[in-house]
Amino acid sequence: MVDTAETLHSGRYLRLCERSGWEFATRVHPTVVVLIAWTEADELLLVEQYREPVRQRCLELPAGLVGDRPGEADEPEREAAARELEEETGYRAGRLELLMRCPTSAGMTDECAVFFRASGLERVSDGGGDASEDITVHRIPRAEVHDWLLDRVEAGAAVDPKIWFALYWSGLAQPSP
Repeated sequence: MVDTAETLHSGRYLRLCERSGWEFATRVHPTVVVLIAWTEADELLLVEQYREPVRQRCLELPAGLVGDRPGEADEPEREAAARELEEETGYRAGRLELLMRCPTSAGMTDECAVFFRASGLERVSDGGGDASEDITVHRIPRAEVHDWLLDRVEAGAAVDPKIWFALYWSGLAQPSP
């Protein structure tokens, strides 16, 4: 398929394009890996970091871009998932299981999310991200995760909806607010 998108504006990491009358954003690295990781103590690993577009800290699943490091444009998704999990949370996965691939916001961007279930976790560092990130790692017990998230939402926290998908895939689906 030939990409006939016209670039309307180009920045360092994003481009605004138009194709067939539709404006959309595209990334230099359009694939993001997202991890659903439960520790051996049955705690869901979540990260919290400041996100400039919404001007607040956000609760998220560990995640990151594929191929965004210099010289590694062809990085395999599974390797990016392992790297991001360890970098952000300080945990190394014994196993990464591909769950699904889907668009993140099909009406606005060509970005694709690739979800992995991480298991056999071993803590190898404190995590917290790389030098450009300020990440807080949360380990939430399975029995408390739903109420903990609802409390955070009620307090005005920004909670990425992918966390609710993680609960669904973990057998914890409950109606959300």
